Amino acid sequence: MTQLGNGLSQADHNEDALSVREAELAMRRRIGASEHELLIVQSNIASTYAKLGRHEEALCVRQETFSGTLKLHGEQHSETLIEANSYATSLFRLQRFEESKSLLRKTMSVARRILGDSHHLTLQMRANYAAALFSDTDATLADLRVAVTTLEDLTRTARRVLGAAHPLASGIEHNLRKSRAALRARETPSTRA
Repeated sequence: MTQLGNGLSQADHNEDALSVREAELAMRRRIGASEHELLIVQSNIASTYAKLGRHEEALCVRQETFSGTLKLHGEQHSETLIEANSYATSLFRLQRFEESKSLLRKTMSVARRILGDSHHLTLQMRANYAAALFSDTDATLADLRVAVTTLEDLTRTARRVLGAAHPLASGIEHNLRKSRAALRARETPSTRA
């Protein structure tokens, strides 16, 4: 069932993928699947909700999945870090920037310590944190400067580790341009009356 759900999702048949994933979750619960297996299916359901633009529902499932993964594996496990990043992304999509930043602040240091600064997930978490900083309409000049500095550092690291053509490296560079524009706009006094 997982393969069917994945195939439907990859073909952008997300409503069908959601039905399959929900049926898979119900079936796995009935047969007494492990908590780990249930969390994987729930994570897939959250991803499908997000693809469908059902971000509130995705957030609810992400919160449950992150909490369950944290209880099952602890804060230093790679699966917990993946779920934390996904949960923070769901918060970001709903423009709940403070919550997203708070969660990423807590988990980025763990990712850096456990996985290292050059690991794909660590790079992604730091990039998401910087995006939350510069996307927040309440961002201070200091926040915007931190976002730019972080993204400049990430750009160098991502190019070195992943190559300039890698989607994550390209996304970081795109966000670097956006963060610089946000900083310039805030630093430049408005000429409009």
